[in-house]
This record gives sequence, structure tokens and C-alpha cells, in this order.
Amino acid sequence: MKLKSSAVITGIGGYVPDSILSNSDLEKMVDTNSEWIVSRTGIKERRILTDKTLATSDMATWAIKNLLDSTKVSPDEIDCVIIATSTPDHLLLSTASIVCDKVGMSNAWATDVNAACSGFLYAYTLGSSLVEGGRYKKVIVVGADQNSAIINYKDRNTCILFGDGAGAVLIEPTTDGTGLIDSVFKTEGKGREHLLVPGGGSKVPATAESVAANKHFIHQDGRVVFKAAINGMTDTCKAVLERNNLTIDDINWLIPHQANYRIIHAVGDHLGLPAERVKVNIERYGNTTAATIPLCLWDFKNDFKYNDNMILTAFGAGFSWGATLLKWGKLR
Repeated sequence: MKLKSSAVITGIGGYVPDSILSNSDLEKMVDTNSEWIVSRTGIKERRILTDKTLATSDMATWAIKNLLDSTKVSPDEIDCVIIATSTPDHLLLSTASIVCDKVGMSNAWATDVNAACSGFLYAYTLGSSLVEGGRYKKVIVVGADQNSAIINYKDRNTCILFGDGAGAVLIEPTTDGTGLIDSVFKTEGKGREHLLVPGGGSKVPATAESVAANKHFIHQDGRVVFKAAINGMTDTCKAVLERNNLTIDDINWLIPHQANYRIIHAVGDHLGLPAERVKVNIERYGNTTAATIPLCLWDFKNDFKYNDNMILTAFGAGFSWGATLLKWGKLR
């Protein structure tokens, strides 16, 4: 009998810029203080891509190169690249196509996915489906965002939250029972008014007036997003557990989107998961949007053991949210 094939993560790569924007730096830019930022968000510093000649594609490129170096996989072996980003290099050109050229992946087809902070989870499920179907053997999924390009550093409500970075995973087929098991995703378009960049698309094209009105920066209603994020991530985590006849005691690790320390631990508390089983690195990077979950996997990969049950969960603009259940496999 032919064994069922699933899609498993076999390699991880990451990149964060060298330049650090600390809380003390922000104290000189807006009316805030480090103690308040840490108590409200858990963030102590964030990485910023300061070189104006660089963009999201460069961070994604470096994350993939780090992945390929660690796995000893050639760029020519890659079949497909999916990049989750809300900050593409250009409006009418996929960042993924630029990355393929920069990495030298001449045999891969590539595309972008935009689901904001949920983008990596959505792209990871799409990439895994391509592998599960048997058509492709090696798929790379990247979460990458240069949030500093869409942040108003005069707005203290948003500038303290976001940083830049990229994380990448290699997905391959396996028959050992590890890999992606299930996902529960939700979308609520009515939430769009509470978290978005109003300008730059077809609804509000770039004009002198839209730029002057700060329409090309992130606008967020923090209170609404805070509550919705906790409820959304908690509910979909519980749903994916129930669908797979598991309890929270069966889960070794929760890898949540790193948006806010209080959101992260509220979700863990609602699920009944001890803090030591919830991975957190927000204090170093801030919210890197689609990059937060793969950067967590990159940072903590040595903690994960074969057959560990993990839930990845995220909430982002759209509103978009969800949870993915996977069983950790073997890295190359």
C-alpha cells in the first residue's frame, strides 16, 4: 500500500538587518518612553533596513540564501517560491520574481501572497498543498516585510511596534507522518477599516494630496485589533485542536504571530498553555508582519524535536487570521 505523502519543513533560514532602532532612540523621535513601550508591547528594539538602495526582495533573498546554505540545496533544485509580503518592492511586479533572479533560482516559478500578518501561514498552507499533491518536490515559502517603508515615525501609536525582517522555510514531501496536519483560517473584510494602508492602491492612487495626508502609512485602531487578535487566534487554535481530536496537553509548542507581548500571552492563557511552551522573540524584532512566525522558527529551531506537535497562529489586516497544526520533522 502506498504511504500517504505530506509536506514537511526540512530547512529554515532568516535575515534581520544590522541596524537597531531601540526604545531609547524612539524617545528622541516621539512622545514616548521605553518603560511604557515594554509594559504595553514587550518590545525593546526592532531591526530597520536603513540602506535606501535595498528593499523587501533583498531581505527575502538573504533569508533564502541562508536557508540554502544550511540545507546544502542548490537554487536549481527549487520548484516554486511563494513570498508573503505586504511591502512588495513594486506594485505591478511580484517580489518573488525579483528574488528568484537575485538568488539564481532559474527553474522555479514564483508568486506573492498578501494576507498581512497572516501571510506566512496562508502561504505555508498553499506551498504545502503543492507538495502534498505530488507535483512539486521542493517549495520555498518566505515571510518578508520592510515595515519601515510604510511607518510614520511621527505616529507614536504605530512606530513603536514594527520592524523589518525575513524568514524562509523549505517544504518537501515525506511519508513519516510529520509535516502539516491541518489549518483553520478565517477572513472578515469588515475589519479592514481598523488596520490598513489607505493609499497606494487603485482606490487611493498616489497623489501629492494623498502623500501630504499620510495615506501611505499604516493606520491602526489598536484597541479593536488587540481584542480581535486575541479572540481570533484563540478560537482558531481551539478549532484546529477539536478537528484533530487533540487537547492542549498534546501540544509541545505554540508559535504565535509576534504583534504584542500581551496578545501573545493572553492567547496562551486562554488555551491553558504554560508560558514556557509559547515561543516569543518580539522583544528583539518587534512586529515584522509576515516574517514573525518564520523568524521564530529560525530563532528557536534547536528547541524543536522530531514529532513535536506545534500550532502556528496569526492575526492580521483584512481581518485575516487562523491557526495551523503541524508535526515537526527532520531538518536537513
